[in-house]
Amino acid sequence: MENPFEIIIQRLDSIERLLIEMKSGSRIENAPIWKGNELMNVQQVAEYLSLAVQTIYSLVHKMEIPNFKRGKRLYFKRTEIDDWIGQSRRKTMVEIEQEASNYLIRKRKAKF
Repeated sequence: MENPFEIIIQRLDSIERLLIEMKSGSRIENAPIWKGNELMNVQQVAEYLSLAVQTIYSLVHKMEIPNFKRGKRLYFKRTEIDDWIGQSRRKTMVEIEQEASNYLIRKRKAKF
């Protein structure tokens, strides 16, 4: 038996998608409409991140991905997933060189 709140959210998303299509005059093929704090299930997060469902379960097990658990179900907030992805951002060479220059300047000032 599916969660009635998930059914309601899916139907509202369908209605919203149809309204946007009607307003813009173009057809959006099964494009999900993400809202700021929308709760997603494991399958939706896997699709959003282009990962396998098993990978999501593995990340949950390792406590590496932010999630909520209600009973046996897992939920994820899109904003928290976006923040989590942003935390693993790698710096560019320009940013690293700028940090090195700033460090050397501070060191020189500290000696005098």
